[in-house]
Amino acid sequence: MRYAHTVESVRRAEAALMATLPAGALMQRAAAGLAAVCIDVLGSVYGARVVVLVGSGDNGGDALYAAARLASRGAAVELVVLKPEAAHPDGLAAALRAGARRTDKPAWDGVDLLVDGVVGIGGRPGLRDPARTLIEDARAAGTYVVAVDVPSGVDVDGATLPEPHVTADITVTFGTHKPALLAAPAVRAAGWVQLVDIGLVPYLDEAGLESVESADVRAAYPLPSGESHKYTRGVVGVDAGSDRYAGAAELCVRGAQAGPAGMVRFGGPDSVAAEIVARRPEAVAGRGRVQAWVVGSGTADRADSALRAAAADEVPVVVDADALAYWRPGMVRGALLTPHAGELARMLDVERSVVEAAPLAYARQAAERLDATVLLKGSNTLIAERDRPTRVVSTGTPWLATAGAGDVLAGLAGSLLAAGLPARDAGSLAAWLHGAASRRAAEYGRPITAGDVAGAIPAATAAVLSAPATPAPWA
Repeated sequence: MRYAHTVESVRRAEAALMATLPAGALMQRAAAGLAAVCIDVLGSVYGARVVVLVGSGDNGGDALYAAARLASRGAAVELVVLKPEAAHPDGLAAALRAGARRTDKPAWDGVDLLVDGVVGIGGRPGLRDPARTLIEDARAAGTYVVAVDVPSGVDVDGATLPEPHVTADITVTFGTHKPALLAAPAVRAAGWVQLVDIGLVPYLDEAGLESVESADVRAAYPLPSGESHKYTRGVVGVDAGSDRYAGAAELCVRGAQAGPAGMVRFGGPDSVAAEIVARRPEAVAGRGRVQAWVVGSGTADRADSALRAAAADEVPVVVDADALAYWRPGMVRGALLTPHAGELARMLDVERSVVEAAPLAYARQAAERLDATVLLKGSNTLIAERDRPTRVVSTGTPWLATAGAGDVLAGLAGSLLAAGLPARDAGSLAAWLHGAASRRAAEYGRPITAGDVAGAIPAATAAVLSAPATPAPWA
């Protein structure tokens, strides 16, 4: 698991750590890590041209001390000090002593590296002149950009992406990740993220955002034992599809069969059930005892009654697609809602564009208002639950934006629920495996269908489970 902390949490941790260290030691740790990454990027430092955009405060200080290290190794370092009166004085003096020189208008042709030290985690979103123009000119020249802690101009805590902002090739962040480095849309500006350990971890509060990784999936996946049978592994009920959308039902069933549950019961219309059993003979037609329900995919005008029937069983429910419109807070304990941005916007009575601009905020708001775990699908998927850190999953591929993919995801999440995982963990594992399967199906960059994704889930699961197990970080 990768963890991200808010600006306030990082500031408190930094203050506590600095109280135990000599003055300036923490900045030197950060600068050393930043310089090491820059050296790796450059390969050969001697004679390389490096431009450093220097803002005020500690972020500019980190950049200046890193500039001193690069200049001392023979790089031709140019400093653009945006606010001389607010520049870190000791850092500026160190860089100049090492051989860096100041300039107001660098010539970008031939520059090997730009270090973005304009605004750190304490800055306001958006980028102002002259930094804006300098960044635009550097990008137009194709200059490689390393951002210090976060790309300047992004919304650090909200992970939104106001214009203008720096788009980095690499972001070197210190102590812990920040929400903007893990969650969309801001993560698109971060490039490759390199975390530098500066000793902050013992002083940090609980993370506000967690990024799910393969080890987390491996540790939490519900495996059968030697004494397991189909009922102890869990039975998942699927009420999906209609005469018009029979395909949604089959995709949902396929997703459920690709998960850990021992049986799938199909509780949709009889006309659809006959097709499902013909194509997926392992599925059992007809309602019966289940440990979880998946409701909504392709149900159209019967979504309300389908959701109510599932809720009456008092087991966890995955609420997807058409059924989302009929969700009411408190209907089911342990529910997992799986909207995309448009569906969530309708549930919250806002425009889709505002959800897409700030998905982290709206996923959290939805979990609070709707009294359920919310899995918000997108370029990276968010799993939000009241009073718990939000999770982010980024294993998917753009090819996953295809009809029926959400039906497969809902079925897989229901299978994990039926196998005993709580909604937050079921949503996390389902999203991760669904994304991993999409990458496997889209190997070599080929287009994929939802059926391809469903078919790749078992292999994606086997791949992640084949490594040694570790204790679940959230256990």
